[in-house]
Amino acid sequence: MEEVQKKSQPFYWGNTPEEEYYIQQGIKSTKSYYTSPRGLSLFTRSWQPPSSTPPRGIIFMVHGYGNDISWTFQATPIFLAQNGFACFALDLQGHGLSQGLKAHVPNVDLVVDDCISFFNCVLTQDPILQNLPRFLYGESMGGAICLLIHFKKSYLFKGAILIAPMCKISEKVRPRWPIPQILTFLARFTPTLPIVPTADLLDKSVKVPEKKTIASMNPMRYQGKPRLGTVLELLRVTDYVSKKLSDVRLPFIVLHGNADVVTDPDVSRELYELSKSEDKTIKIYDGMLHSLLFGETDENIAIVRGDIFKWLNDRC
Repeated sequence: MEEVQKKSQPFYWGNTPEEEYYIQQGIKSTKSYYTSPRGLSLFTRSWQPPSSTPPRGIIFMVHGYGNDISWTFQATPIFLAQNGFACFALDLQGHGLSQGLKAHVPNVDLVVDDCISFFNCVLTQDPILQNLPRFLYGESMGGAICLLIHFKKSYLFKGAILIAPMCKISEKVRPRWPIPQILTFLARFTPTLPIVPTADLLDKSVKVPEKKTIASMNPMRYQGKPRLGTVLELLRVTDYVSKKLSDVRLPFIVLHGNADVVTDPDVSRELYELSKSEDKTIKIYDGMLHSLLFGETDENIAIVRGDIFKWLNDRC
């Protein structure tokens, strides 16, 4: 009977309605749809300090592959809003409540443009935000997208928070030869076909069993195999990003678990060593997996949150 109740849970935190929950957390939140310049309808959310507390800075957030901004992802912007930061995010094309075939990302460059246009729209709609320091925040694939945003609009942001960034597909989950060659051939004809053989990323990302259950209850989580076109595009983008680590110049903090088998912590070390940023910080956490800000123990999450907040606090 308890299992049935869990499966009907409407939010990752339980049954409390959204607005009531946000009030309990001492923040305000909005949700809406944004139409990108290419005509895509993209679902967006904001999490901000209460009206009585002017925000200290703005954080534009980008989720990872197969994820969305309405389930466990919310835990981090809620924490940041409680600490004075105005946070904004959108479901990427083919994710969450945004338009597009589920988990199909045929062109990451267009997704980058979607993010930039949305972030600029946020700034033009609220004059209070325009003079505040701006930061990027990206998880996994979202970390790679943040770096691509930096390469395209280097002047827009004061820094970036990169959580287990997918700067390169880990060899532990990357398809083995001759599978990539076969997939490349097939993708010419059926790019949306969900047949790429990979391990269950949720199982490899979340450490705490109870949290694995909560994460699996997300009604918008993509549970199929990765689509051919998406996998090839992520391989292309991560290969590109991994070759441009020395072009990274913005201040950043990169955080990674050394037990992560989804994205490679050694590539985060390369980012730290090769980037030309004068202000850069790296945190490698012993024994932690891919989902640093939800899937770990509460004690571990508090450590990671503390490092993020300290980094932001020193720059605002």
